[in-house]
Amino acid sequence: MDFIFIEEMRVEANVGIYDRERVTPQMVEINLTFGVPDEAAADDDIAKTIDYAVVIERIRKELAERRFNLLETLGEYVIKLMLDEFGAPWVKISIAKVGVARGVRRVGVQIERGRR
Repeated sequence: MDFIFIEEMRVEANVGIYDRERVTPQMVEINLTFGVPDEAAADDDIAKTIDYAVVIERIRKELAERRFNLLETLGEYVIKLMLDEFGAPWVKISIAKVGVARGVRRVGVQIERGRR
């Protein structure tokens, strides 16, 4: 299996449980790695892989339209999207809130799932 990764993607998201987090979207940083079929490289054919530009656009759109209490829920949502709609056999995501606590660069979660 080959892998595509997207690193340090910054997206505004409506996520959080505290009142201050519910007032306005906040910046999250996403690192995403997902499996893709080996055939894409062998055939040099974009139609046989997952187009990362489409993934990025879709994640930005979804996060602009939805609200999540927990980063864990947001992560599971993106993973389900990758597994079910994009057909990825394996996905690993880390999502962090940027600058959410004084003296802390990022606070986040990391989730890894594969097809069962």
